Amino acid sequence: MTLHVKAKPGSKVDQLFYDAAGTLNVKIKAPAQDGKANAYLIEFLAKQLGISKSKVAIVSGFTNPRKRLEIDVTEEEFVQFRAQILNE
Repeated sequence: MTLHVKAKPGSKVDQLFYDAAGTLNVKIKAPAQDGKANAYLIEFLAKQLGISKSKVAIVSGFTNPRKRLEIDVTEEEFVQFRAQILNE
């Protein structure tokens, strides 16, 4: 499944939320240097989805806040993940 996100590294807290346009925003604590933010983003999303890090991969946007990720989850797992974000 392809997931489009807007990442904001260097935040004070880790947070997932949808903006008014329906884009998934991810605030992460890791700094945007030497690939640390990308590695942390993969780890953070995997933890939130309850899957291993190897099931999350950045496909494009390595140096851009807007990223396209490929995640190996079922439709049902993703629907539960999305519902959890929207209810927080």
